[in-house]
Amino acid sequence: MKLNYKRTFLVGLAFLSICTFWQAYDGIIPLILKNTFGIGEATTGQIMAIDNMLALVMLPLFGSISDKTKTPIGKRSPYIICGTIVAVISMLFLAHFDNKVNLLGFALCLGLTLLAMATYRSPAVSLMPDVTPKKLRSKGNAVINIMGTVGGVIALLLIKFLIPKEGKPNFFPIFAIIACVMIGAVVVLVLTIRENKLVKEMEETGGYESTEAELNEEHSKGRKMPKDVLKSLVFMLGCVAFFFFGYNAVTTFFSLYMTNFLNVKGGGFADYLLISTVFAVLFYLPSGWLATKFGRKKAVMLGLSIMAFCFLVMSFFKNAGLHLLPFFAIIGFGYACVIVNTFPIVWEMSQGSDIGKYTGYYYTASMAAQIVTPMLVGGLIEKLDNYGILFPYAVVMEIIAFLMLMQVKHGDSKPVPHKDKLEALDVGGDD
Repeated sequence: MKLNYKRTFLVGLAFLSICTFWQAYDGIIPLILKNTFGIGEATTGQIMAIDNMLALVMLPLFGSISDKTKTPIGKRSPYIICGTIVAVISMLFLAHFDNKVNLLGFALCLGLTLLAMATYRSPAVSLMPDVTPKKLRSKGNAVINIMGTVGGVIALLLIKFLIPKEGKPNFFPIFAIIACVMIGAVVVLVLTIRENKLVKEMEETGGYESTEAELNEEHSKGRKMPKDVLKSLVFMLGCVAFFFFGYNAVTTFFSLYMTNFLNVKGGGFADYLLISTVFAVLFYLPSGWLATKFGRKKAVMLGLSIMAFCFLVMSFFKNAGLHLLPFFAIIGFGYACVIVNTFPIVWEMSQGSDIGKYTGYYYTASMAAQIVTPMLVGGLIEKLDNYGILFPYAVVMEIIAFLMLMQVKHGDSKPVPHKDKLEALDVGGDD
């Protein structure tokens, strides 16, 4: 049984559209809030946390609702289509109200955009496992992650080339192109992927046959987790949370940090994010190899150490330039080591068919961190009136994550090397 790569890439177009939007959102919205409407960093952090608050409620809600939906075009496609249309229209009005300096209109459209994005992310991610045999979902998830990365790179390139170095930027061209990318991706998806037909094929060909974990479900039911394993799980989730405390703080305020503290002009800050993103993808495979050779825990420890070191070095730079690029490349490597290997450690501590529940634990920890950290670091920046606190803050959080990881004594079995290199790109997305 082989993965249908063409079909999986087409299914991944939905995730590409999502990641294109979110990369632009993280880079542009803080600039608009600060430079157009004069909103302080504390309030900016609170606003930037709203999407994660919505995610905690709406992702599982609409994932569940779409599970029970039946339409002539499938159970996921209606949410993907409607969510994309509403998000695109409201996103374009964001640029309009930014140009008109209309805070009320901007706020209303921002809320509508975030709601629309939240309604179709779970259905979009769930489409891949719907049409992919269980044994091939690891490879399928790797393809989806690649498509998401491509979307992020598209947004960063638009920011780099379309934000002027002088004067108030007009973000409408960027949002318009992203709207075209999102609409185009979904149109191709809907025209090429016959959801109901493919789901029926999976059912007829046995693509939904039980995995070994599911067959062992009865053996795992009712068993309590040993205290030492529970302790490791708690510390591992703490490690995940503090990793995102540091990393998400940097990504949330990066555009403001680079423009206000390091005096980067226009969309020049996107250069550094591009380097980090590209190198993260390039190092997915080596980070998987490190885990195979030395163990997952050591690979994560290396990643956290690298990121803490690079964030510390960044704390001392007062000017931007080419000298920063190597550090962002190294940050990409560190990120890959962490993101590729933390989820499998949590999964390793699950019992039988509890994998989905432990996946939920992982995302609860990461989402909770991404709700709190923008508000916390934004408040610190505003109170101290100094963006220079951003990277020292991130250093402290990565060190705490490292210390928590040291207390983890389970989940570190060395994985079997992947027969297919694409499997090493599976970073624990929804499958």
